[in-house]
Amino acid sequence: MNKKLKLMIAGGALTLLAGYANAAMVATTASDISVRSGPGEDYPELGLATRGSDAVLDGCLDGSAWCRIEVNGLRGWANADYLNVMYEGSPVILRERRSEINVPVVTYEKTSSVQAEPNPGDPNLGRVGEVNPPENVITYIDKHPAQAVRYDGSVAIGETLPASAELVTIPDYEYSYVRVNDRRVLVEPSTRRIVYVYE
Repeated sequence: MNKKLKLMIAGGALTLLAGYANAAMVATTASDISVRSGPGEDYPELGLATRGSDAVLDGCLDGSAWCRIEVNGLRGWANADYLNVMYEGSPVILRERRSEINVPVVTYEKTSSVQAEPNPGDPNLGRVGEVNPPENVITYIDKHPAQAVRYDGSVAIGETLPASAELVTIPDYEYSYVRVNDRRVLVEPSTRRIVYVYE
């Protein structure tokens, strides 16, 4: 066997191994799922991955159902209960077969604490480490004023707006906005929760 042929065979074997490794780390969404910025329901939603979407699986937290994935152009965290993987030729729920398929363990480092409630007396400060809107967001809001909504509750981070409050979509941004009692606020569309209040 000549040297060139040996190299071709070796290269083919490496390609096959790489393909197998990649295939083992592919998951499929079992339903429409929220992809979040961190491992938990309290982290902001980056977007929605529709049922049947292929996702690249980086790994899961040790002792947790949360896994880091890349799907539909989103890179974030999803719950293993809603991800399917192939096991012995059949799709199974990732969480149920995690140990058998040797899913890598990943870690998550919080860069700052996330507060459950806004800073007392200062509703203009978003949850720490969560929302810091870029300048172009307020520019868009100024150029596209929305009709004000009357709301009897407190206009503060964490408050949930009623379904009657019409949210305005901001292009290429995960949050919507609405004018509440003449204050401009950013809202998480999926939960209608206020995440930021402008002065």
